[in-house]
Amino acid sequence: MAALFHLSAGRPYHIIVFGASGFTGQFVVEEVARCAAECPGSSSLKWAVAGRSRRRLEEVLKQAAGRLSMPELRTDIEIIVADVSIEESLAIMCQQGVVILNCVGPYRFYGEPVVKACVENGAHYIDICGEPQFLEQMQLEYHSKALARGVYVIGSCGFDSIPADLGILYTQSSSHPLQGSSGHDATWQSAVYGFADSRSLCQLRKKFGHKPLPVVGAKVKKRGFLFFSKELQQYVIPFMGSDPSVVRRTQRFLYEEEQQSPVQYSAYVGVGGLFSVFKLFCGGLLFWFMVKFSLGRRLLTMFPSFFSFGMFSKAGPTMKQIEDTCFSLTFYGEGYSEGRDPSQGRPDARICTQVLGAEPGYVATVSAMVQAAVTLLNELHSLPRRGGVYSPGSAFYKTSLIDRLHSHGIMFSVRNY
Repeated sequence: MAALFHLSAGRPYHIIVFGASGFTGQFVVEEVARCAAECPGSSSLKWAVAGRSRRRLEEVLKQAAGRLSMPELRTDIEIIVADVSIEESLAIMCQQGVVILNCVGPYRFYGEPVVKACVENGAHYIDICGEPQFLEQMQLEYHSKALARGVYVIGSCGFDSIPADLGILYTQSSSHPLQGSSGHDATWQSAVYGFADSRSLCQLRKKFGHKPLPVVGAKVKKRGFLFFSKELQQYVIPFMGSDPSVVRRTQRFLYEEEQQSPVQYSAYVGVGGLFSVFKLFCGGLLFWFMVKFSLGRRLLTMFPSFFSFGMFSKAGPTMKQIEDTCFSLTFYGEGYSEGRDPSQGRPDARICTQVLGAEPGYVATVSAMVQAAVTLLNELHSLPRRGGVYSPGSAFYKTSLIDRLHSHGIMFSVRNY
């Protein structure tokens, strides 16, 4: 989709990629470069890279220039030196950009200084965080401040959790109201410390003082921890990522702001046959035990490849692994046909939405992140209120983000089942 970019007064860049020399940041740099190349001329996307080391950032731009056959990247893209531990450097960075794409994780350790700098210096903030505690803590601490300053803070704009959050909204809008690879070390660290500190997340949620969302129609029965899915033809377990948390935040926002009936939502992941279940059980038991102790957490983060059976590593996936991987999310929704009273029995309408895309951890993630930034830049008038801390669904539900994702390889489709 064509885009026209307008700069805020005094800000030379539309987008600044912070943490551009990190593993994920390098992919984001290439995606931003592609996006900028799609709209040349006076309305082109102006962008820069930022991080702790000028030398490493120069190497990233050199590598991107070679991979994309864009030699101009080595000379035309500005480098900003900024460090999460130096508040002044973050302030200077944020004063130069309209949108900051934060690729520096784990966010529980490095995210808040960037959010704070963005809010205080008037830059919008987007990340790809998959850590519920950080996401909800930022909402609790910074929503009012961001709203007052007209700044948008939108977390989890990658594979965590745009496909799930917008997939639910796509399912709702396509029907009658419904009720109802290898990874990088930073992702592994987020999981280790997230599980270790899960009790704090419960305490954090109590501070919001939320009342339970209403249940419209029949209540969906909770399934066990492990069961065989007829739809997927394999055993499944509850999904432990941030998607359920993000979806709940969006559903609460739409209920409170738009008076939309909230859906009942559960997320599961397929694990395969019985042998895979056995391996997962043994590995999960070991992981659960080790995250309880500081020595165990230290060992888990020192040797991610060993303890994750090769699923995570400090080097991250190879390019071949990335190129050979894709993802599929399937949503099975049940609701009530038009004119039927939800209080009069079980749902009588079913719908299935599928979201397909390239490798989820990096290719789909960076595409979603960059398209979220482009949508924010071009459709600021369609976002809620005039600032605040939001989930992707609550921020972009009135925008063309799904259409943009369609045109960049993340496909949404719906059918009856």
